Formats: sequence, structure tokens, C-alpha cells
Amino acid sequence: MKFRKILLMAQGGYFLLTGIWPLLHMPSFLAVTGPKNEVWLVVTVGLLILVIGATLLTAALQRQRERSPELLGFFSALSMGAVDVRYALHDVILDVYLLDAVAEFLLVLAWVWVFFKSGPKNTVDKT
Repeated sequence: MKFRKILLMAQGGYFLLTGIWPLLHMPSFLAVTGPKNEVWLVVTVGLLILVIGATLLTAALQRQRERSPELLGFFSALSMGAVDVRYALHDVILDVYLLDAVAEFLLVLAWVWVFFKSGPKNTVDKT
């Protein structure tokens, strides 16, 4: 299995789990991540992350290789990690979000590796 496919599946699964957590059990999510003033916003972000995760998992199962899922994975991880760092360092959110930032930036580095090591785009995946 190619690294690109593994990465799509890993990030898709991670986003699926982190996106669905506040939707399934808000009390445990808030216990770990801290209280929130705007619970509707937590639900909205959870749904968006869930959708990104489902999209990445779907892309992992496609034989046709396209650049758009790779860009979605890269930019969503970069964005989420940047938000984690900025707001954790400014004491807006708990420092536990820095753990997520580490995971997000590892995903960013993995995508950069895929971008530089991958072959021609829009090809049929052999795996």
C-alpha cells in the first residue's frame, strides 16, 4: 500500500474520530478540552472535521488519483495546527490542543513528503 493511501486513511480516520467526538459525547469532550462559551460552534467545527475525514477516507479508496484530496489533507492539517498553536499560546484554549497541533504538523510534514516524492498526478493508483 502506498504511503499516500496510508496517509489519507490515517488523517481521514483521525479527523473522523476527532470530529465525531463532540457530537457523540459533548461532556467528555468539554472535560478534556475545557469549557466553551459557544457549544454550537464546537458542533459546527466537529461536523466540518468529520466531513473532511470522510472525504479523505473516500479518496483513499479511489483508484483514480487526484491532487485535490492531498491539498485538502495538507491545508486542513496546517490550518487546524495553526489555530491550535495560536490560541493555546494566547491562553484562549487549553494547552491540550498543543498535542493536536503536534499531530497536525506531523500530517503536514507527511503531505510535504508525498508532494515531493510522488509521481505524475491524475494517474490510476496501482494499489
